Amino acid sequence: MKKMYLASAAALALSAGGALADGHVNHVFAIGDGDFNWDSYTAYADAFDLSGQELTITGPWTGADAELVNSVIDYFESATGATVQYSGSDNFEQDIVIATQAGSAPNIAVFPQPGLMTDLAARGALTPLAPEIADWVRANYAAGDSWVSLGTAVNADGEEGLYGFFYKVDLKSLVWYSPEAFEEAGYDIPTTMEELIALSDQIVAGGETPWCIGLGSGGATGWPATDWVEDIMLRTQSPEVYDDWVTNAIPFNDERVVNALEIFGSFARNADYVNGGIEAVSSTDFRESPLGLFTFPAECYMHRQASFIPTFFPEDADSDFFYFPAYESEDLGNPVLGAGTLFGITQDSEAAQAFMAFLQTEISHEVWMAQSGFLTPHNGVNLDLFASDTQRQMNDILLGATTFRFDASDLMPSEIGQGIFWSGMVDYVGGEDAMSATTRIQDRWNEIQ
Repeated sequence: MKKMYLASAAALALSAGGALADGHVNHVFAIGDGDFNWDSYTAYADAFDLSGQELTITGPWTGADAELVNSVIDYFESATGATVQYSGSDNFEQDIVIATQAGSAPNIAVFPQPGLMTDLAARGALTPLAPEIADWVRANYAAGDSWVSLGTAVNADGEEGLYGFFYKVDLKSLVWYSPEAFEEAGYDIPTTMEELIALSDQIVAGGETPWCIGLGSGGATGWPATDWVEDIMLRTQSPEVYDDWVTNAIPFNDERVVNALEIFGSFARNADYVNGGIEAVSSTDFRESPLGLFTFPAECYMHRQASFIPTFFPEDADSDFFYFPAYESEDLGNPVLGAGTLFGITQDSEAAQAFMAFLQTEISHEVWMAQSGFLTPHNGVNLDLFASDTQRQMNDILLGATTFRFDASDLMPSEIGQGIFWSGMVDYVGGEDAMSATTRIQDRWNEIQ
């Protein structure tokens, strides 16, 4: 793996003599202790001296997450001598737009999804990252081309470039289950979609119910179904078709999208497959739907949901997960659906360029992953440092991905992705046919274009 920490200006690569001294009392892990990649820290510190410079960063992380990102930033400060001010906001999306329009943007913004990054790049509010960074991502991130594609945007002059560097990723392509219930019933973990369907049929044949599915989420009811459809699109179509669907380059009622809905319907609109029957799917809150995994006897055996869902499990729940598998017959590799944050430069400076180089070091990933709630596609990190086996196993799925794609509904216009796509899935589960539901969504898209 490359031991290079790239920036857009050669002048940033200074001779040794930076701020390597471990004088920061706030380091959560003392420099040199443990099995961290301290060599990456030392090499970075030898290359950058930013003594006296200041860097401002704004992002969506508040509370505990703000403390975690600050624990990482502390190593950048001690390595370079720079001073960093991170500010988090629950209204980040609105705040960063206002700041860029007012000419008061921070040096770096942390975007919770690519759509806003793409919008600001189109307005000329972002500085493109060095081309070498795209090469680094391809070489050092699992499914590197996917991350480059998701971080690429077109500026106000119509020129394409890399504007976002992904750091901290969330995973959605997971199926949760109770190992105790599986073992007692004699079920094996499926490794292909064909095996998953066969297992579902096996459970039904034994008089049990395979799936817990709930779409309820107050004003956002329906969003869990969109994740199902997105995962299925990645397992039945190429990444390019998925991308065209996201941008409406192919219509929402294209036969390939209709097919994905109908496959989802083979799970959610199958009375034998779902806990409580079809009527319960839309009315059951997504936070309550997995509880049937942990009753005795089990009310259902599998629940497809993202990595955050254990927050809503009972405290003593015996839970595990497996990768929501791909079709063996489709030969599309191991696609992964997820989300993640991107760092972009909103006010260029020497320190901003240096920080983008810092994000390429192993240590900048390992410090957070050794604490809590962090996944990374970086191939060079020490996986033994994860705070829990669960996080490590999730990261293994991420590193095994041949394709990574961002949640489609988050990338679509809000009236579509966070509006009629959600409600359309509720109508579809309630009995509307797939072509009718997708045509209504496309009609709305036509209205806003």
